[in-house]
Amino acid sequence: MRIISILVFLFTSFVVLAQSEAVKVDALHKQKFEWLINNNIDSITYLLGDKVSYVHSNGWIQNRDEVLNDMKSGKLQYKSIVVEESSVNLIEQTAIVTGKGTFVGKVNTTDFSLKLLYTEVYVKLNGRWKLISRHSCKI
Repeated sequence: MRIISILVFLFTSFVVLAQSEAVKVDALHKQKFEWLINNNIDSITYLLGDKVSYVHSNGWIQNRDEVLNDMKSGKLQYKSIVVEESSVNLIEQTAIVTGKGTFVGKVNTTDFSLKLLYTEVYVKLNGRWKLISRHSCKI
């Protein structure tokens, strides 16, 4: 009976830790949008993995340097991002975020307002979550 109690405790502890980690990733993914709106380049630089693939809803694909350069130059500016739904699926040191939201901003001189579905993949490296892939599509 004691072994069963210990196993139940360990399993419950693991589930609580996994849920806690999922909540952290969900909060980080939402914070990233605030950083994009506020053009917080340092925070975005820290979050993006070295080999991130960032696929926009128009088919535009960017690597890390391209995302950061567009932020610095003002080519891509976000005015507001409202996350309507999001969920996190944890698999070991990988977190897959799926979400739906409204993205408002400007590319060069053209305003946009888009409803998007998106998937983001984060990997925990050296104790920190890094965004390694993002893909969005219009709905």
